[in-house]
Amino acid sequence: MASLLGRFCRKLVVPGSAHGSRMTSTTACGSETVKSLNLYSAINQALHIALETDPRSYVFGEDVGFGGVFRCTTGLAERFGKNRVFNTPLCEQGIVGFGIGLAAMGNRAVVEIQFADYIYPAFDQIVNEAAKFRYRSGNQFNCGGLTIRAPYGAVGHGGHYHSQSPEAFFCHVPGIKVVIPRSPREAKGLLLSSIRDPNPVVFFEPKWLYRQAVEEVPEHDYMIPLSQAEVIREGSDITLVGWGAQLTVMEQACLDAEKEGISCELIDLKTLLPWDKETVEASVKKTGRLLISHEAPITGGFGAEISATILERCFLKLEAPVSRVCGLDTPFPLVFEPFYMPTKNKASSSSSLSSPSKNTHFLIHGFSRLL
Repeated sequence: MASLLGRFCRKLVVPGSAHGSRMTSTTACGSETVKSLNLYSAINQALHIALETDPRSYVFGEDVGFGGVFRCTTGLAERFGKNRVFNTPLCEQGIVGFGIGLAAMGNRAVVEIQFADYIYPAFDQIVNEAAKFRYRSGNQFNCGGLTIRAPYGAVGHGGHYHSQSPEAFFCHVPGIKVVIPRSPREAKGLLLSSIRDPNPVVFFEPKWLYRQAVEEVPEHDYMIPLSQAEVIREGSDITLVGWGAQLTVMEQACLDAEKEGISCELIDLKTLLPWDKETVEASVKKTGRLLISHEAPITGGFGAEISATILERCFLKLEAPVSRVCGLDTPFPLVFEPFYMPTKNKASSSSSLSSPSKNTHFLIHGFSRLL
């Protein structure tokens, strides 16, 4: 898996200047410098830059002042002071509510929810306050400076309350953006874009990749545009769409398919709300097939929205039904996590991939060999 992550995380060299972070190595080429960072260190570096470049920015949440459970905020309080980086009570509704007020006063409020599973007490503040703030005031007021960070997804031993993927709940809400990175470089650039975006953003971080995903990350201040999907690998037989940690699983499926002479096009959506329909549409019109995969339960998952949209836009180009390889419609299990995850069990039961063609036949069994 480590070698797969190494291939999956692209090696890039971009000019930059140093900002505090944890690093494993430094590469320089003339004036171009990058550091080899894991995902949590890239998040930490982005937060350093956000606080350094904007004196109106604040970072707060449960245990944030101590570095946080996943160490993403390590060193921030020491460098920028406890008035800008501070702990809060264990009250998610209060944390987000305070962030809304702070952002409404023209500040940048970067809120941390310790686990995405515990974002639900703040649901009313996000959905009924933050998302509607600008609209209900006729654009006289807004809380666009609000960014809500939350680690999401499976981690191998999290069980019911430390493994959920709640992104679809928030994708139903006009007025906010939902962003999920797949790698350290993407995490840094997308987080800086989210913090500086004029709209409230819910930023989910794949905690399974906090330490496993490592790549060369530019040291300088850069942003990656929101709502622009990326074609990670080009192909001609089938389109695969995902986001976050699930892209590593899908990349492995593409590598297995390549050995069988099957060409897969893999797309990282990056931003789920609003999502890049045009990139996915163009790909599906080329390949004629679409497979969507995410950890969240299949019913009402965001894959259903993608499927419906592509059916409307590409109906005459589709050569097979759209397939979804997703989590089960159960609470997230502990010892049964391997059966819940969208791997061989989901793919094997995917009736929409039952075409007798070589391509779709392989993808059924190709996914079944992932673990």
